Amino acid sequence: MINRNFQPFRVEQFLSETEHGVVFNFSESGVHPMSLQGLVELAGIDLDALLTTMIDYPQVNGKQSLRDTIAGLYPGASADGVLVTVGATEANTLVANTLLEPGDNVVCFRPTYEQISGNAANLGNEVRWVDLIESGGWAIDAEALERAVDDRTRIIHVVNPNNPTGRILTEADRARIVSAAERVGAWIVSDEVYAGTEREGDTETPSFWGSTDRVLVVNSISKAYGLPGLRLGWLVGPEDIIQHCWRRHEYASIAASMLSMELADKALAEPARSKLKARARRLIRTGFDVLTEELARHQGVFSVVPPQASAMSFVRFNLPIASEAFSMRLLREKDVLVIPGSRFGVENHFRFSSALPEDHLRNGLAKLNDLTGDILNGR
Repeated sequence: MINRNFQPFRVEQFLSETEHGVVFNFSESGVHPMSLQGLVELAGIDLDALLTTMIDYPQVNGKQSLRDTIAGLYPGASADGVLVTVGATEANTLVANTLLEPGDNVVCFRPTYEQISGNAANLGNEVRWVDLIESGGWAIDAEALERAVDDRTRIIHVVNPNNPTGRILTEADRARIVSAAERVGAWIVSDEVYAGTEREGDTETPSFWGSTDRVLVVNSISKAYGLPGLRLGWLVGPEDIIQHCWRRHEYASIAASMLSMELADKALAEPARSKLKARARRLIRTGFDVLTEELARHQGVFSVVPPQASAMSFVRFNLPIASEAFSMRLLREKDVLVIPGSRFGVENHFRFSSALPEDHLRNGLAKLNDLTGDILNGR
């Protein structure tokens, strides 16, 4: 029998059913991906040496030099406290399966990327939602957080910078989360895949690592680095918890690929890492300016709280159509793909990725504006 209580991952289900072959794909959440040639040139990779790489099983918890490099990004972390995973996706799944026990609850902020919450629900755990306040720039509702956290809270899940809003937590909001976690002995699971994609200024979003004892950090090479096809992520935490996650990693995937580890090792080493982050910020800043310019062509229809980081914006729209229907009309009639806000639990919004080549971005936005005009005219 099929488990009828299974909850699909709404965002990823939408993407996997719609994104392939679309001309104007604005549904992704990372910066425009690099080619292998582009990475080789940017990182100064010795191609002849790369071609000697054995296509074999790699070290299961991650290549030693790669884990050393990753640990160096988190002061006080050790290589034994790093697990290399198949994207941040696997890292999140391992965390849920490692930490959660029957009767535990998980506190999440909405809107968000619902990977931890979906895993928790499918394990039979209660998910408690704390809505972010759009009128406050997507700030945390401090009173709602206090009400949600109790002595059965095992995980407080944070995506910082946020997906889909691009909000960076303030120091006050970070302190509230740490205080709430420490009050009940919960773990902070911090998804930090958008750190380094800041739209204003070059100071990287601070990690939750080191803010309290019970922190697990999830990150990947996908979003800020423009290398999603490597499918490589990592988990950083206390060594004993990483060991438990490693045991589950052996069931889930055994290991990330050898070639992905070799390329990620080069991408995360300086000066390549800084160059990749600088590339991401250029695309993000130009793309957001183009997005807001094009959306302004229909006055009073679109608005957006400017993202402080990430390659995407969570756009509010004022049209007589639901977000799912709007997104599907865009896809069918204009070959444009965005993610409806309903997939994040918030109506009258869509997520739009704008860290793309400018000509492609403007051409796709022109089509979005064409459909907007049709809807306004009753068509």
